[in-house]
Amino acid sequence: MAALIPETAKRIFTPETLRSAAKQSQGCLVVPVRLRRAIKKYLREQEEPFLKRKVLRLSASFCEIKDVNLHLTTSTSKELVEDPFKSLEGSKRWKIKSAYGDIGLKYQDDETVAYVASRMPAVYSACYRVLKEVRRRLSGFSPARVLDFGAGTGSAFWALRDVWPQSLERVNLVEPSQSMQRAGRSLIQGAKNLPLIHSFDSIQSLSKNIEKSERQHDLVIASYVLGEIPSLQDRITIVRQLWDLTGDVLVLVEPGTPHGSKIISQMRSHILWMEKRKFRKSKGLNKESKDLVPLKTGAFVVAPCPHDGPCPLEKTGKYCHFVQRLERTSSQRAYKRSKGEPLRGFEDEKFCYVAFRRGQRPGEPWPLDGMTFETLKEQHAKRKSEDLEIDLEDLLKMQTIDAPSDVKDPVLYESDILESDINDEINDDGQEEGGEEETTQADLGGGWGRIIFSPVRRGRQVAMDVCRSTKRDGSEGAFEHIVVTKSKNPMLHHQARRSLWGDLWPF
Repeated sequence: MAALIPETAKRIFTPETLRSAAKQSQGCLVVPVRLRRAIKKYLREQEEPFLKRKVLRLSASFCEIKDVNLHLTTSTSKELVEDPFKSLEGSKRWKIKSAYGDIGLKYQDDETVAYVASRMPAVYSACYRVLKEVRRRLSGFSPARVLDFGAGTGSAFWALRDVWPQSLERVNLVEPSQSMQRAGRSLIQGAKNLPLIHSFDSIQSLSKNIEKSERQHDLVIASYVLGEIPSLQDRITIVRQLWDLTGDVLVLVEPGTPHGSKIISQMRSHILWMEKRKFRKSKGLNKESKDLVPLKTGAFVVAPCPHDGPCPLEKTGKYCHFVQRLERTSSQRAYKRSKGEPLRGFEDEKFCYVAFRRGQRPGEPWPLDGMTFETLKEQHAKRKSEDLEIDLEDLLKMQTIDAPSDVKDPVLYESDILESDINDEINDDGQEEGGEEETTQADLGGGWGRIIFSPVRRGRQVAMDVCRSTKRDGSEGAFEHIVVTKSKNPMLHHQARRSLWGDLWPF
């Protein structure tokens, strides 16, 4: 496979660019001041009493949905995911125009207010983390037309605006709850530079009210919604409909629970299986007639999986999920449940996700191809005597740089800092200034593994659980436990000590 790649296409990585490309996780995320202001204003306008009690009821509803899903029969799940047309029941269900909302959790006014107060900042943080990685992995991808399925109060929409503030032209929102639609409109009231927004109560309504040429979207996202639909058949039906509306990238996000991970794994398997079948058929048609134009068939996983094979975690008893820490807003600290103690100033939002792109996975060289590494002994042999003479200030600087980068739990984060201090960080367009733009991209050729759980640092070695591709074309993968030692590879050890859960790992 490597021989097919032109020499001019090969990228030369350095230790610095490797670390920059591998960095996908984020530290403690601060909810944008615009969103916090909108939430405060919305809750003041509602003047809802007993909001704490409503937040508890909403949490109980989520638990009830989870219990119902766990008791559903799974005997035909594998067959249905792999081929829903094998059974007559599956084919009949496909012809039924299912309407999301009739089979899921219905949000009335009380549930909507409780959701905005307690869950919206956390859902925003997970969506922002996922979409930020999609932007980093796909250079040049700037969606103009977006579909947000199960939009709710607009958590994913707020994340879209922060990740691609300039490219958004039209956003279609699908949300059956009228209460949530009203809340979403109230939250963005008065915002500047908004794209063209249209709301629909179902996919069928969207398809009827827009022209056929406008149904393809650059980006389709469904966040925290599939788990509220108790039927596996309905989930598959909806995901197939979403994929048909996807022109380039489809993103699915679910809570970081075993059930959420199972949903993501099932939808991942189904879409990849479906597109492989279409690709085989298109190859057969192209062989029969050379005049036919090759169709853009196939699909591959952009993130988090480095390969398109079966998930290697299926029979391990573990599940693939990630975590994003966020500073709690004042509404979360005021209304969320606590066990007799003050809530911490932060919370960790666990989530599962998968991002697909249409087409075939690009055949790119792996990041470590052609790189040579010196052992610690070889590096010491090259040292000169004058290099060992350092003063006390240089020694202190080196010790600071070499300190482990473990994230420590702070006692309290003050998320609602004074608005006067934040105004200086907002530009003339109302957009907050972000951090430095990433200059190094981790390609999609399969040479980057994914750190699934938190690395364990013991002395001069770092142990990590990594999901990686075992073939150059990304068709198969494996889950491996690797140990990086400082004596054998100081450069990779330096990178491993700074790697966090969710980062990439070069192979």
